[in-house]
Amino acid sequence: MKLGSKPDSFQTDGDSIRYVATELATDIIVNVGDVKFYCHKFPLLSKSARLQKLVATSNDEIGDETHIQDIPGGPAAFEICAKFCYGMTVTLNAYNVVAARCAAEYLEMYETVEKGNLIYKIDVFLNSSIFRSWKDSITVLQTTKSLLAWSEELKVISRSLDSIASKASIDTSLVEWSYTYNRKKLPSENGNSPQWNGVRKQQTVPKDWWVEDLCELHIDLYKRVITTIKAKGRVSGDVIGEAVHAYALRRLPGFSKGMIPNNDIIKYRSLVETIVWLLPTEKGTVSCSFLLRLLRAAILLDCGEMERNELTRRISKQLPEATVTDLLIRSPAGEATIYDVDIVHNLVEEFMTHVSQPIPLKRNSMRALEVPSLDQMLLKCWLQS
Repeated sequence: MKLGSKPDSFQTDGDSIRYVATELATDIIVNVGDVKFYCHKFPLLSKSARLQKLVATSNDEIGDETHIQDIPGGPAAFEICAKFCYGMTVTLNAYNVVAARCAAEYLEMYETVEKGNLIYKIDVFLNSSIFRSWKDSITVLQTTKSLLAWSEELKVISRSLDSIASKASIDTSLVEWSYTYNRKKLPSENGNSPQWNGVRKQQTVPKDWWVEDLCELHIDLYKRVITTIKAKGRVSGDVIGEAVHAYALRRLPGFSKGMIPNNDIIKYRSLVETIVWLLPTEKGTVSCSFLLRLLRAAILLDCGEMERNELTRRISKQLPEATVTDLLIRSPAGEATIYDVDIVHNLVEEFMTHVSQPIPLKRNSMRALEVPSLDQMLLKCWLQS
């Protein structure tokens, strides 16, 4: 959205000076961080109650110079506000609107100061454009990360969350916006099917259309989005499970191969613990293989006992789905066995608490294991049940 119509007359002198190039001499210096803004009092004070108060209480010894070091968004956000005061053309978009909104709040650019002030203009833009757009809502939520306290207070985060969750929960027949969905096309979509009659049918929107776009979010924001989607109660556990699975694959390097990076243990431990917390409660909404990979990661990253117990409980309910490869969890360094027999033993014991009678092993799951000690442990548990 463009505001103002006058040409941009802000000029730069080095890295630390910004000034308005006009015939009229500037009469106020506003220090924002390391940048000095040489401006005119009238346009700034006519729209900012905070600057009015700062100038009124300024020390005469330093003249008309004021400092606002703690303005959210820093010099870039202040410049947007200053240009608006001058009526200069300024463009708001999903990447700068949060900083501009927070800075305008800091400068107290309210309607009581002047009608049609910046806060009002930005709120109209957010409601009429940003929060109606799927990808802009995600972008705005991402930009709140550096301005969390302000964004929370101004309800930018809550409005972003509601916008994203509402769109993710909508009937797929109503999805009309673009989204990221990397999947193999059907033969009929490529025109390569022998039965293809030359007419391309409009493909239906998949239920998990929103999953990949949300993988761009930091884990803290992702957790809040998924929690909000769950609270609306219109998305099935299967789709939530697919979303969490996709996020784990994107955010945990090597996860699909059973490997976990060791360069930032605290970061990845927190991520795994949060993913466990986000798993849908319904049985079967995520695969046993995925749960076992999470358990392997939780062990390697020394996650909390609560998370490991929760994974053990969930895996035990789906244990017949497990394959030999899934169950081969390496023992910690220094152990006598290559693979952790105790973990599998605990899983089988927990599984037996959920069944009233033994269930025969499937041919393609938990079949004869390559590690004798592990094989013996499993058989012993089954025979003693």
